[in-house]
Amino acid sequence: MRTSVPAALAALVLALPIVLLTDSPAGAAAVFVEVNPDTVRAGDEVSLRASCDDNLEAATVRTGPLGTVTVSPRYGFLTATTKVPAKTKAGTYDVDLTCAGGETATSTLHVVAKVEPARGPATGGGGTAPGRSVPMLIGGGATAVVAGVFLGVVALRRRRLG
Repeated sequence: MRTSVPAALAALVLALPIVLLTDSPAGAAAVFVEVNPDTVRAGDEVSLRASCDDNLEAATVRTGPLGTVTVSPRYGFLTATTKVPAKTKAGTYDVDLTCAGGETATSTLHVVAKVEPARGPATGGGGTAPGRSVPMLIGGGATAVVAGVFLGVVALRRRRLG
């Protein structure tokens, strides 16, 4: 089945307005906001990286624990570094970007509970750990050194005498 050139040209002319009026995926992906790392403990620092249609103007990022942060142009992106307040409760927070041109994007920040271990991991006898065994280890080491020196002196004297 052969199509004529005028029919193919007519189909192209009819399809062109549809292609031009449709949002391209590349344009939709140009506006974003990232939080790095996206999972932190309260009191840790996070970096914000964003992109708008125009990365030459500053934009604002709003989230519960961080409040409002201005991301400024740097290296082709909009960036800022901030600290999650130490009293922030564990949870998931939305991070909302508002560009100067009105574009918006959303990301997520996960804040986890700050847990300090009560003791170290169980990895063995703990012979070098401070406690009751330290004086015994020092005394045993000193005794071994003194015994070695004594035996060395005795061995040298026997050679001279013998």
